[in-house]
Amino acid sequence: MHKKFYEPVDTHAHIKYYCMHESKFVSYPIFEVKTMTYAEQILNMVNNNNGTVTSAQVTKAGINRQHLKILVDKGVLERSERGVYMIPTNFDDEMFNIQSRYKRGLFSHDTALFLLGLTDRTPIKYTITFPLGYNTSSLKSEKVKYYRVKDELYELGVITGKSPGGNAVRLYNAERTLCDVLKGRSGTDIQIVTEAFKRYAKLDNRDIPLISKYAKFLRVDKKLRSYLEVLL
Repeated sequence: MHKKFYEPVDTHAHIKYYCMHESKFVSYPIFEVKTMTYAEQILNMVNNNNGTVTSAQVTKAGINRQHLKILVDKGVLERSERGVYMIPTNFDDEMFNIQSRYKRGLFSHDTALFLLGLTDRTPIKYTITFPLGYNTSSLKSEKVKYYRVKDELYELGVITGKSPGGNAVRLYNAERTLCDVLKGRSGTDIQIVTEAFKRYAKLDNRDIPLISKYAKFLRVDKKLRSYLEVLL
């Protein structure tokens, strides 16, 4: 069904009727039913989502995906990635596109440091963490490095941030990320780690009790103390 909304026919058109309760005539503007087409609904979603929309979002709104194809054929939208559509003049947001394809993937390690502003070094490959047991076979063709962790670790410290293109993406918070890069298997450059801790120490919203709690849980509390003792 098309979505309906009401608006006045014009600002001067009113209807009068006698109100028995108030014992007088009252005036109300005349409203007519307007119909928002599927295309208009999709474009409204695009405008509210930083110039991007996914086929999943369109389906959730009860709109047939065929209407996306119509907009692409008309040149109103273009297909950026599988299931991701954008206004043609928009910046192609790689991070947003990858997470749209792999919805359970959370940006972590050096990629999360970059998104959090704890490093200026743009990641060559995006680092993503998945829950243990996630099928990663399709990731071989992607520009990503991935980790798989137990469920209790997967959910620890998840937040929503902004990609370079301004779209909402999920990642780990600063406290969780700094603990992750301290683990031996992360392979994160020591210079990146040191700079990240220096920047974290200067943050007004740094949470030392929280990062200490995460460090014990992730078994990097000794390494963490060696950084904090110098910086704080």
